[in-house]
Amino acid sequence: MHLILYDGVCGLCSRLNQFVLPRDRQRLFHFASLQSAAGRSALKTFDHTSEDLTTFYVLANYRSAAPVQFAKSRAALFVMTTLGWPWRAAGLLYIVPKPLADRIYDVIARHRYRLFGRHEHCLLPDPAYQDRFIDSIP
Repeated sequence: MHLILYDGVCGLCSRLNQFVLPRDRQRLFHFASLQSAAGRSALKTFDHTSEDLTTFYVLANYRSAAPVQFAKSRAALFVMTTLGWPWRAAGLLYIVPKPLADRIYDVIARHRYRLFGRHEHCLLPDPAYQDRFIDSIP
């Protein structure tokens, strides 16, 4: 199981979740907003705080004794390649050097509210996916 940590009020992050949920046929991903208790707790494990809402994280195997953290562009690529075909083809983007890919990510993140909107509060998930959104990490 992998945990996607996202900005709960970001329109782009909301769209990402809406993209992943129906394509994650193996139900490998769980979700927690960075603003939630679960998000703050998960970030603390890696010495991060939820103050920086511009970074998207994935904790691979988050329920294991040794979860692996991916951030920014590498988090996005991990999600895409984990979803399977045809999304796995995004793995070709691993050839882009991480510093360059993260710079591109940062530009998008800096303007995400203007480009994709901002919600006043975290959106509630579709009832069919409610069990994939966690409030606390077991």
